Amino acid sequence: MKLLLSCGEASGDLYAGALTRELRALDPAVAVSGLGGPRLAAAGGALIDDYRELAVTGLTEWIGKLPRYLAAMKKLVAFAQAERPDALVAIDFPDFNFRLARRVKRLGIPVIYYIGPQIWAWRPRRLQTIKQIADRVLVIFPFEEDMYRKGGVPVEFVGHPLVDLAAPSAPRDRFLPAHGLKAAAPTVAILPGSRRNEVERILPDLAAAAARIRAAVPDAQFLVARAPHLDDRLFEAVRSANLPAAAIVEGDTDAVLASSDVALTASGTATVQTALHDTPMVIVYRLSPMTYRIGRRLVALDTIGMVNLIAGRKIVPELVQDAFTPDAVAREAIAMLTDRGRVATIRAGLAYVRQQLGGSGASRRAAEAILRAVGSR
Repeated sequence: MKLLLSCGEASGDLYAGALTRELRALDPAVAVSGLGGPRLAAAGGALIDDYRELAVTGLTEWIGKLPRYLAAMKKLVAFAQAERPDALVAIDFPDFNFRLARRVKRLGIPVIYYIGPQIWAWRPRRLQTIKQIADRVLVIFPFEEDMYRKGGVPVEFVGHPLVDLAAPSAPRDRFLPAHGLKAAAPTVAILPGSRRNEVERILPDLAAAAARIRAAVPDAQFLVARAPHLDDRLFEAVRSANLPAAAIVEGDTDAVLASSDVALTASGTATVQTALHDTPMVIVYRLSPMTYRIGRRLVALDTIGMVNLIAGRKIVPELVQDAFTPDAVAREAIAMLTDRGRVATIRAGLAYVRQQLGGSGASRRAAEAILRAVGSR
């Protein structure tokens, strides 16, 4: 069996790696190739192209990436034409994968969409597109299953893969001292995102907020989670803040979160990861002004944080665009570091979120569903 896989973000690569491991455990003869990154490659997948040259956020920012988008698309379609894989497995990344899926489906190759786009949050008309291009959708939130089914899309809820993947490399009492920090001191995690343009817009204000937090909570210390592929210059803001107790940690976000009392995190998958570690958080985000103006017309909800969306209410604060300032972030974080009652309320909400993510084994269930779908054809 041959599978063509396509993902375009750090989280997608993480899920692709876990999925590929489970596919090969169930059937060692399965060959997986596609668009991915180091996690997919480490699991035994063959990279046709690397997603890290494509990753960007925003509705207009992708324009500069268009030549690379087209080149990657051409490679994947050429592979599908030459190798005739048994299915395309598209993982999120809808702006790219929708176009890829159309081209591949025209070749008579079935399309399985794993981690369907968030039609419940914005651009709900995409449901009709998914109905046209996907033979089956595997969703990670239970409420999504009913939405897709009502839209006439074959769907299966498999659970969230992060339930198994969010495991720290070391406990707090070992991890913090290993990075020059105190195990007993109040610790704040800073997660500025995994894409260059995210970090450029978000990290400077988070670093400024950290300085304000330290002024109010003198023994506070900071862990900055750095995605492995990012340029070192993007993190100059942390060094410029002159924080007396701070460490930049590359590629170990779960240990960063598990060792922290509060997280300052960019909106996205990281908020779910933070919830799995029971860490209270402040969600922040900032887009280009043009993207933000366009996006406000497309978003169907008044909240963007994944944990708040899953909970159905705002359990943690969100500071977006103009509301995202160092003072506002610091104010929320200081309250979480000093107000036990507020922390207890937040953690009760996070417990509810974790209940909605399904039990362990999501990647295995997704692999089984893919093999069943392909085998039935």
